[in-house]
Order: sequence, then C-alpha cells, then structure tokens
Amino acid sequence: MNYRFQFGAVFDAWPLLLGGAWTTVQLSLSATLLGLAVAVACAWGKTAGPSPLRFAINAYIELIRNTPFLVQLFFFFFALPALGLRWSAYTAALTAMVVNLGAYATEIIRAGIESIPKGQIEAGLALNLKRWEIFRFVVLKPALRAVYPALTSQFILLMLSSAVVSVISADDLTSVAANLQSQTFRSFEIYIVVAGIYLLLSLAFSALFRAVFLRTLDYPDRK
Repeated sequence: MNYRFQFGAVFDAWPLLLGGAWTTVQLSLSATLLGLAVAVACAWGKTAGPSPLRFAINAYIELIRNTPFLVQLFFFFFALPALGLRWSAYTAALTAMVVNLGAYATEIIRAGIESIPKGQIEAGLALNLKRWEIFRFVVLKPALRAVYPALTSQFILLMLSSAVVSVISADDLTSVAANLQSQTFRSFEIYIVVAGIYLLLSLAFSALFRAVFLRTLDYPDRK
C-alpha cells in the first residue's frame, strides 16, 4: 500500500471541525431537552388521557417510528416550505430531531410509568393529591429512574444520527467534514478524525447523563 497519510489539511481546518462539533452538540442537547418534554407529555396523554388524545398520540408514534428519519428531515426542510412555512436548515434539523426523539422516548417513558405499582398512585389519591401532582411527584420521577439507561441510549443515538442533517446543509460536524473532503480529497484522514470526535462526544454525553442521574434521580442514600 503506497498511501501517504497527510493530516496537515485536517489540522489546518481544526477550527472548522470544532465549530461543526459545537453545532452538533447544540443540536443534540436542544433536541434532547425538547424531545424529552414532548415525550413526557405524550406518555402522560397515552396513559391517562382521553381516548381521542391516546389515538392521536399512537398515530404520531406509529408514523414516526415507521418512517426513515431522513424522510422526516426532508419533510420539514423541503415539504413544509412549499406550504409557506420557511425556516433555516438548523431549525428544520432541530424540529425533525425533536419530533423523532419524542416518538421513541414516549414509548420508553410510558413503559416506566406502567411499571409504577398501583398502590403508590392510590396512596397519592388517599392524600388528596391532584392528578397532575400524582403524576409529577409520585409517578414521573420513579418512572424516569427505571428507564433512564434506555433513555440515555436513545439520547446518544440521537446525537450520532444528527450526522444525517448534513444533507440539508446544516453546519454540523459531518457537513464540515464533507466540505473539507471536497476541498482537500483527504477522505481517510478527515473521517478518521471525525470518527474520533464523535466517539469523544458519545463518551462526554454518557458522562453528562450519568452526572444528571446522580444529581437528580438517584436515591439519596447512594450518593
């Protein structure tokens, strides 16, 4: 093999790669927070809401889970502007990521809610707590604690899947790497470095979510 490794072009473009990585982090964290809020609301509606609401939430989940994320991204970036709703590539990417995560996380949180013993809910009713108070203080936190590993896996998968948004020219890490490759033709070097950055981001996100769990959801006697 006569291939000569030349990482100079990658190191010269390091500020661009860091900028793309920061965009990826911003997109992923924003989508995680917003998608989690959507998932909690939908999980509550699916377990305690009226029949029409449950039907709408089930339809949303089935639609998102049975269509490719790329198609969803194209819908928000190309289809909706044809109807007059125009937004930037970043906003379209964020919206698609939130909608996608919301559907998957809803089922995870719903499983956690249904794992809560009925006696805890009955105890909340006996204490004259309102329905939303029972959900917030009695159901939600133990449910999140039970499904937190699955949720964090979904959050990290979302961050890795954000590479797809480069196809609509969102300035994420993969988009920056593709532009550099077209300018330097050093594909091997560029994508080795980019793969390393994604690995570091995954480890950093895992550490962050672990810290959040220990801070907010873990049992006090184990801290």
